[in-house]
Amino acid sequence: MPVVHAGTSEAAILGRVLQPEQATLDAGAARAILAFGFSPADKDRMVELLARAKMGTLTADESTEIDNYERVGHMLSLLKSKARLSLKLNGDQGEKTGALG
Repeated sequence: MPVVHAGTSEAAILGRVLQPEQATLDAGAARAILAFGFSPADKDRMVELLARAKMGTLTADESTEIDNYERVGHMLSLLKSKARLSLKLNGDQGEKTGALG
């Protein structure tokens, strides 16, 4: 019987690996993951790329770059979801940070 997967994108595959709906992290690991985030330089670059995308002036390399930022943001969101759930189910609300935080 063939195995059916919900998606084949990097984010979908990583989501199955991380299982963000399972609260399996201890508080220390969860807090460490919630502290992950893009550097100010990366945030500035994303803003610049988004502005260029809205103007329709992205080069092919910049388009690849913005796609890479998006994928990393999705992966970071999955990790942080798992961390928040782990803290919540252990009675600790932790920090409220977003994927860009």
